[in-house]
Amino acid sequence: MNNLPIIDLVIIFLYLLGMVLVGVYFSRKNHSVDEFTKASGRIPSWAIGISIYATFLSSNTFLGVPGKAYGGDWNAFVFSLSMPFAAWFATKYFVPFYRSTGEVSAYTNLEKRFGTWARTYAVVCFLLTQLARIGSIFFGISLTLQALTGYNMLAIMLVTGICIVIYTVMGGIEAVIWTEVVQGILKTFGALIIIYLVVIKVPGGLNEIVNVGMQNNKFSLGSFNFDFSSSTFWVVLLYGFFINLNNFGMDQNYVQRYHTAQSAKEANKSVWLCVWIYVPVSLLFFFIGTCLFTYYQNNPNLLADIKLQAAAEQLGLAIQNPQVIDLAAKLQPQDYGDKVMPHFMVNMIPTGLLGLIISAILSAAMSTISSGMNASATVFTEDIYKRYFNPAGTEKTNLKVLYIATVIVGLIGMSCGIAMIGVKSLLDVWWTLSGIFAGGMLGLFLLGLISKKVQNKAAIIGTIVGIMVILWMTFSFLIPDHLAFLRNPLHANMIIVVGTLAIFLVGNLSQKLAKK
Repeated sequence: MNNLPIIDLVIIFLYLLGMVLVGVYFSRKNHSVDEFTKASGRIPSWAIGISIYATFLSSNTFLGVPGKAYGGDWNAFVFSLSMPFAAWFATKYFVPFYRSTGEVSAYTNLEKRFGTWARTYAVVCFLLTQLARIGSIFFGISLTLQALTGYNMLAIMLVTGICIVIYTVMGGIEAVIWTEVVQGILKTFGALIIIYLVVIKVPGGLNEIVNVGMQNNKFSLGSFNFDFSSSTFWVVLLYGFFINLNNFGMDQNYVQRYHTAQSAKEANKSVWLCVWIYVPVSLLFFFIGTCLFTYYQNNPNLLADIKLQAAAEQLGLAIQNPQVIDLAAKLQPQDYGDKVMPHFMVNMIPTGLLGLIISAILSAAMSTISSGMNASATVFTEDIYKRYFNPAGTEKTNLKVLYIATVIVGLIGMSCGIAMIGVKSLLDVWWTLSGIFAGGMLGLFLLGLISKKVQNKAAIIGTIVGIMVILWMTFSFLIPDHLAFLRNPLHANMIIVVGTLAIFLVGNLSQKLAKK
């Protein structure tokens, strides 16, 4: 077991205590559902922008991106490059639309447009997406802290989860936003510190890192061939555009923040602030992966422990087992990329700074989890409880449901995190799950927003076809070899692209055929 120095433990404890106290402070203002979910529209745009940025910059970014860059190249950075395109679409159409409706839920309009089924379908997709996201983040943070402290992953999830639940339940969306402002600054500062510490330990510094990166094709954004069966530049660009459209247009985490701004113009400013911060900062994390690759290339003897740990987790056996040793010798960089950052932190970051870096990683996890918990609780209360169980509930009753739902979402999210223990790539898992759950939801939303003439029946047909396409693309790998021609030939990241387009195009086509 690794024992953190007292000063690092004190820094981490003070950070966690500070987050809880923020929730206690803002709890005095939460006397209504409007206060809890919208902060009564009194948050400045710059704070909302940093909050959205902090939600994007999760622990999946902190751990998954350097691991991805270490094991491969900068292909995944194309996801960030797609954000300005999605932001333009969002500020032109999504933000004005939501501000005009005044509905705190992103899914109320779907019922008005197509009926109860549409709203229910979108709510289920959103909740599944959030649980997958929360689970992957719980797993990521527990993986890192286990490597740093030796503590049990389940215990780490429980401690961090309890702290998150307390300040999220007590403070509502206002506490979530202001804690994310602090967390956004802290995690950015943490990334800069890590880069500095790696660079100074590499002989030759930045020049050596650039040279090694060039020699190993680490700065590549992927192939520019129009090949959609592998992770080319165009596949990631399309995936990123559609996922970010879903984030800005359908994800309650972001839609809810539009209502906390004082006006639609201020909400638009917050979206663009998020983009202009996130794109360059996300690049820092890819650069960290390349820096770490150079460092370990110069110190190959340090990789033995990392490979053994990765092999032991894959096989579920002790490190000393001969099978583990054999597998470790065969592992490639992409097989243990997620383990490299924690290893560097344990062995190379000095006392005091380590506590600060751990706090930054905690902030990356906590900001996204708290945001997801608040948004999920809001959706449950608005779209399920108030819609089906108690439409005439009092403010006191609805607030109580919000509190209970927040706790339940946190507990289920932790369970999802436990189920993910042993995965190879944290970023790949999240990208695959989000593409599956989000595809149908975005297609239905665009159908309702853009295609004004499409009626309920055509929307149902489009959604059914889209779901069938998504299920086929996701699970066709299970088709026997003698029927291999029936398998999905496209890359997994194309699921959300094809699923969204299928719903939108089939819905429009069905409406045109119905008129004939």
